Amino acid sequence: MNTMNRRVAITGIGVRAPGGGSTKEFWELISSGATATRTISLFDPTGFRSQIAGECDFDPVAEGFSQQEIRRMDRVAQLAVAATREAVADAGLEVGEIDPHRTGVSVGSAIGSTMSLEEEYQVLSNGGSKWLVDHEYAVPHLFSYMVPTSISGEVAWVVGAEGPVALVSTGCTSGIESVSHAAQLIREGSADVMLTGGSDASISPICVACFDAIKATTPRNDDPATASRPFDRTRNGFVLAEGCAMLVLEEFGHAVRRGAHIYAEIGGWGVRANAYHMTGLRPQGHEMAQAIDVALRMSGRAPEQVDYVNAHGSGTKQNDKHETDAFKRSLGDHAYRTPVSSIKSMIGHSLGAIGSIEIAACALAIESALIPPTANLHEPDPELDLDYVPLEARPADLRTVLTVGSGFGGFQSAMVLTKGDPDDHDARRA
Repeated sequence: MNTMNRRVAITGIGVRAPGGGSTKEFWELISSGATATRTISLFDPTGFRSQIAGECDFDPVAEGFSQQEIRRMDRVAQLAVAATREAVADAGLEVGEIDPHRTGVSVGSAIGSTMSLEEEYQVLSNGGSKWLVDHEYAVPHLFSYMVPTSISGEVAWVVGAEGPVALVSTGCTSGIESVSHAAQLIREGSADVMLTGGSDASISPICVACFDAIKATTPRNDDPATASRPFDRTRNGFVLAEGCAMLVLEEFGHAVRRGAHIYAEIGGWGVRANAYHMTGLRPQGHEMAQAIDVALRMSGRAPEQVDYVNAHGSGTKQNDKHETDAFKRSLGDHAYRTPVSSIKSMIGHSLGAIGSIEIAACALAIESALIPPTANLHEPDPELDLDYVPLEARPADLRTVLTVGSGFGGFQSAMVLTKGDPDDHDARRA
């Protein structure tokens, strides 16, 4: 058997995102066009340039975490574990019945345990008054906060995974690239089941301050619910957010044999970098277009077969123009006939988690035959002339969906999801 022909199915989804404590609530929010961005409540944002965020209404006690687990795990790991539990239950996986040596984990995170690290620095430095910190005041779990792989370790323990376990950190594309890595491990035969996704808990003073400094986030503090405005003429930056999505990926035959429900198939993926600027993007979207081209070739799909594009759609002037150009470059004239939307308009930008949350959204869009809208798009930008599905969801038979991501450092990622029919020979990659 040529293992490189192995197909990859999505059989379980778990989401913890702003505006919803489950996958069902997440989908209800984004399919309705409602928004979940609000004034920051996790700390006092007075004095910050941007004082709004997409916060999760996440209660670790209600999620079943013990006090010891809450003490041990940063919020980013708690989100990942909670989403993993939901995804495993959704997939109908019995932990005791899976082969631990053929089960792996791939988690993406841009900033890891930032919240706990910042809190511990405050304690160790006595509120920043001491240059030399006193290690004797440190919690015993400080090392796990400093090493992002601890997040993957926590997820692995949920299912007893003893196969490949990794943490992928490529900034805002981490959530796509972690899933790509997981899919590759299944495709090459290194695993049959992968728990994969992205998680970031980024609503902390240090993180908000960093984006304030480069003016990447919106200062539209007087109207948090409509502050995230991808593709709108009045857009002026993204809304920072937190969240997590975890997926169960399985080798297609493995899923079919156990009678699993298949949401979608991961057809292909591509990654590029621009080697140009930490935050800047070259014009015309060349690097993103190249990533899209690679993903389409791997999936065996032609550009004109793309039924919907889930955009990065961060709401910055630079990004929205850049990826619009990339879609035109890769899809040609078909770009003008292809619906495009951004769910960041509703839940904000959760850094390394958002790529996986958007993959979950794409799988649910295929499942529901419904394209989520771009909220807050009232004034079209004349420079952006594609169909951005404003305000209201749109019914559509989706067989091939493209999702993309763009991150600081020049990272550009793309992934193609397909309907996942068992007899779909086009999805078998040579």
